[in-house]
Amino acid sequence: MTDESLPFVLVPGLGCSARVFAEQIPVLWRFGPVTVADHKQGDSIEAIARQMLSSAPPRFGLIGFSMGGYIAFEMHRQAPQRIAALALVDTSARPETPAQTTVRRQRIAQARAGRFREAMDEQFALLVHKSRATDAGLKRIYDAMLDDTGVQLYIRHQEAIMQRADSRPDLARVRCPTLVLVGDDDKITPPEGAREMAEGIKGARFVVVPECGHFTFIERPDAVSAALAEWAQLIHHA
Repeated sequence: MTDESLPFVLVPGLGCSARVFAEQIPVLWRFGPVTVADHKQGDSIEAIARQMLSSAPPRFGLIGFSMGGYIAFEMHRQAPQRIAALALVDTSARPETPAQTTVRRQRIAQARAGRFREAMDEQFALLVHKSRATDAGLKRIYDAMLDDTGVQLYIRHQEAIMQRADSRPDLARVRCPTLVLVGDDDKITPPEGAREMAEGIKGARFVVVPECGHFTFIERPDAVSAALAEWAQLIHHA
């Protein structure tokens, strides 16, 4: 991609909006146009991916964060020839476990009972590194994204996530330049799952961000931006 820029499509996670990528958009923009995908349409991972592909550039670099990674895997299943490069950030190729489903159903029940904010406040400490559990700045970003997305979308996304496919059989089919990145203290999608993805995708680069939880993009934005810039530069000069 030496003579033309590569567009990038960024897919947010559960309860996240474009704000989660605020620090990375200007970095990626140096290499090509950047779009934050609309993940508000569709009732399943398959439907959300199909809708995103319908409005995405013909060929693009794809970055999926958390739930966005589940969607990215599905986009690759549906249209592998359109994805020029892939970044999987704080996500997993594994399917839902019964224990995860139990927690999701509890969160959904709280949300439907009018306790959405209470449930999200409880979850915040699980999303960030233990040293950032009382970080007011991070909490403000988190709360603003919940305002952006709302309770009904949260419920719909949780139900979609519970039905997601097992993407492990698809790892060997990913042939594009791939970055797998995870926080070393990610309790939601732990590093061992990220390593599994990186080992399953030929030539994938594996980056572990130190002293960081699940929300790498906003917890350690400089480290994430540096890794994405290196990934984008390799694509650009390929």
